[in-house]
Amino acid sequence: MDDDIPYLLLTPGPLTTSRGVRAAMQRDLSTWDIDYNAIVESVRRSIATLDGGSETTVVLMQGSGTFGVEALLGTVLPRDARLLVLSNGAYGRRMAEIARRLEIEHEELDFDETASLEVRRVAEMLDAHPDLTHVAAVHCETTTGMLNPLEEIGDAVTAAGRTFLVDAMSSFGGLPLSLDSLHADFLVSSSNKCLQGVPGFSFVVARKSALEATSGQARSLSLDLFDQWREMEDHGGKWRFTSPTHALCALARALEELEEEGGVAARHARYQDNQRRLVAGMSELGFVPLLPAEQHSPIITAFLAPDDPRFVFSEFYDRLKARRFVIYPGKVTNRNTFRIGTIGHVFPADIAKLLEVIRDVQETMGFIDH
Repeated sequence: MDDDIPYLLLTPGPLTTSRGVRAAMQRDLSTWDIDYNAIVESVRRSIATLDGGSETTVVLMQGSGTFGVEALLGTVLPRDARLLVLSNGAYGRRMAEIARRLEIEHEELDFDETASLEVRRVAEMLDAHPDLTHVAAVHCETTTGMLNPLEEIGDAVTAAGRTFLVDAMSSFGGLPLSLDSLHADFLVSSSNKCLQGVPGFSFVVARKSALEATSGQARSLSLDLFDQWREMEDHGGKWRFTSPTHALCALARALEELEEEGGVAARHARYQDNQRRLVAGMSELGFVPLLPAEQHSPIITAFLAPDDPRFVFSEFYDRLKARRFVIYPGKVTNRNTFRIGTIGHVFPADIAKLLEVIRDVQETMGFIDH
């Protein structure tokens, strides 16, 4: 843990960043300046390279990840489209809510929050409803830490002749994946997740031909993904409206650090190591993960709260924060859980120290199940 940060964010983003990423924001740039726009283009190229597709293009969009998801759905779906949203957590449900607000015709295929998306049910739904034109799903559902089998889902969607849209918010840059591996035409992610930048903008990775086909379809001015892409393509990285210059510089440095680390494969290995050490250590302390190991992502893990009246999450949280560790409350609707993230500028030594602190907090609060 860096000595110059007040605490370590063990969350699914925003997350703890490196000194280099933070330092990259210590300058002011004009959004019209050629040097700034060159940085924008370098970021777009780097993200496209991570995908690796020959026809890959990237468009950046102001706002949080949800802004990117709304821009994607509101631009890609024509007025006569019908969307199938696959949901097994809060972020799948959020896509369905966006579709409802945008008056996009849609169906929601809902799974239990502790159940993985099932390829068979998706294929059956597509067979039974030939009017469904697009399918949207979340890769890593951070409600629980579930890693959904989107390679198989995408294969089924493509075989049925539908367009596949992926929320890869908490997986792109931290897990090996691409448009090709997911059989997707579009995926959306954010600067402040596995790429280890800071909040400020999201981005969409797309097949160029698929994005070109969306001209004139957007339901919003500011969230028009096609027009944003066209502006960047035609004017060397220029955004249509004021862009988050400091966050963009931070991501440019973060992408350099990803390459220095050894790329996505090396980062994925570190995240896996963090998560394995966390689960093993928490199990020794008596905490039970919500999901079985085969469903875990290396991004964030949900743990069942101890069935002990002495365990009060708000107190547990405050005591950990006082020792410089910030975790996440639970988001599962019918189970009492809390969550601990293992991404960002976080290393095995940080996990070991966290486990020491949790043991101390257990003893102080008086609940010990081991």
